[in-house]
Amino acid sequence: MRFRGSDWLFYLMLIGMILPTEAIVVPLYYDMRAVGMTNTYASMILPQIALNVCFGTFWMRAFFRSVPKPMLEAAEVDGASSFQTLVRVALPTGKPAVLTLVVLLFMWSWNEFLLPLVMVTDESLRTAPLGLAFFAGQHSTDRVGMAAAAVIVSAPVILMFIVFQRSFIRGMAAGAVKE
Repeated sequence: MRFRGSDWLFYLMLIGMILPTEAIVVPLYYDMRAVGMTNTYASMILPQIALNVCFGTFWMRAFFRSVPKPMLEAAEVDGASSFQTLVRVALPTGKPAVLTLVVLLFMWSWNEFLLPLVMVTDESLRTAPLGLAFFAGQHSTDRVGMAAAAVIVSAPVILMFIVFQRSFIRGMAAGAVKE
């Protein structure tokens, strides 16, 4: 879907990908504190969404640009609207790309450490990796307990990968090879 300013918007998204989280975490903390959102789930979720939108846009744009034009034109000739073309033609072929994006974003969001460390002080709101870091600080001599905690923290990411393994590999291969 081409529209006026789409290239400019895409380059703006690329700038968002280039900007590291470390560069924005302090101003983000002050902004969240000013609106009373520190120590809430929203203080961790909203910045994570904002950071991941840039990569998601980049990833899906690359896939949808590789969809064969004749396939999209055939849907248009058949009378499909832009939304119908997206839902009935482009998305079914893009299932591996979408699932790969889901797995990557889940993994990155699950393993996020800096944002929760800065935004949350309440123990009940800590994420699993942040909790593991505090657990390590308290039980550094209990190596068996540390190993068990690390396995528990990494289990959701491993399970997610196992469930979507085939689609993930197809999506990565589809993005890597151009004919």
